[in-house]
Amino acid sequence: MYILEEEKFFWLLLIIPGLIVLFIGLLFWRKSKQKQFASPEMLEQLTPDKSVFKPWLKFSLLLLALALLVIALVNPKIGTKMETVTREGVDIVFAIDVSKSMEAEDVAPNRLEKSKQLVTQIINNLASDRIGIIAYAGSAFPQLPITTDYASAKMFLQAMNTDMVSSQGTAINEAIELSSTYFNEEDQTSKVLFIISDGEDHEGDIGNVAKEAADKGIRIFTIGVGSLKGGPIPIKRNGVIQTYKKDQNGETVITKLNEATLKDIANDANGEYIQGNITQDVLEKVAENLQKLDKTEFEAKQFADYQSQFQWFLGLAILLILLDVFLLERKTRWIKKLNLFNEHKK
Repeated sequence: MYILEEEKFFWLLLIIPGLIVLFIGLLFWRKSKQKQFASPEMLEQLTPDKSVFKPWLKFSLLLLALALLVIALVNPKIGTKMETVTREGVDIVFAIDVSKSMEAEDVAPNRLEKSKQLVTQIINNLASDRIGIIAYAGSAFPQLPITTDYASAKMFLQAMNTDMVSSQGTAINEAIELSSTYFNEEDQTSKVLFIISDGEDHEGDIGNVAKEAADKGIRIFTIGVGSLKGGPIPIKRNGVIQTYKKDQNGETVITKLNEATLKDIANDANGEYIQGNITQDVLEKVAENLQKLDKTEFEAKQFADYQSQFQWFLGLAILLILLDVFLLERKTRWIKKLNLFNEHKK
């Protein structure tokens, strides 16, 4: 098992294509200047040991060294062994709304990104609880089963988007029913479901489903993301807004936070509704409610002793840079004898 600690540094790899273009441009510029200075035959006599191949080799070494330095900045970590640990906590499932209405930007950057930020911060504040993730829109499907691997959970979380579910709508009832399969009925662990949604376009008989979940010992907390005033749903291309979603009459659709539905669900399942626009308030409310729950000891297998691997990439990058420094652009004697690149005539 491995994790990438600082994936944002991968963006630095975009420098490499630019350097290639600059290098090729420099070679063409140098060649044109040399033609102005002397004929090819005279240049061959003036610089008999100049290699055509060596500049490309040196440049390739520098590019490879740069790529290795970027990987070193990303800092890959490898879990060296599995171990069984005893933990005390609760089982938590996050059901995240990925319907198109979650693209509304009435909260920054938009409702879905805000939801992902909230769940990430909640996970960061957990200590020994098991967590799972469900995504839902017109239907619900498992994203991550119950686990203690928080790093994997956050990785799956960041990959969630509104294109994950083809059928649109907000099937909160299916998400609740699916969450019940995450929990082991034989365990006495406290069971918690967090529903993060704008509550719009809900389908099915949510009240009865929530009560059935409560009968199984599942407490449901709902987190409302969005504003009561609402906002349009942008339609983007390459990250640029082209237009906004319209109804059958050609009017711009305004999607609003439906707090009433989310409050009813929480009340039916012995939970609480939490307004989700202020992150710190959400974290305090979540921590307060989780502290009230009974903790249960359980065994969990996890990768332990994650060790940084950046030093291997850094060392190899330094080695390539030193090799580039000591590698001269003139022809090497044995290569010159082989004449592999037809750099001189016999």
